[in-house]
Amino acid sequence: MPYDRTVKPAGTFEATVEAVRRALTEQGFGILTEIDVQATLKAKLDHDMEPYLILGACNPPLARQALDADRSVGLLLPCNVVVRTDGDQVIVQAIDPSTMVALTGVDAMAPVAEEASRRLDAALASLAEGGA
Repeated sequence: MPYDRTVKPAGTFEATVEAVRRALTEQGFGILTEIDVQATLKAKLDHDMEPYLILGACNPPLARQALDADRSVGLLLPCNVVVRTDGDQVIVQAIDPSTMVALTGVDAMAPVAEEASRRLDAALASLAEGGA
């Protein structure tokens, strides 16, 4: 089962990160967490790798609905969005919210996942259309 939604926008890593932030904000998501994996692995392990940023995105009304349906779903929150490079290509990946339904088995999660998917898809589409 695929668990991601991926786009490969044109532009630099830095410009794409800013475009992702804007696109998520436009869809009602706030960034709760930010993990610079490249910097962390360099600092902790002296390991060099390509730019790799994990953004923890949250839409509060959707998070509330998900938690009302299943308190344990917090294990799957926030929605992670990754911005990374592969050679000269910038890649943006978002978790597929339908994964929450599949993993929890809670049918009441389906409408929340559908709305989260709609919003994440819109954000990713704006990047693919040159928003980066």
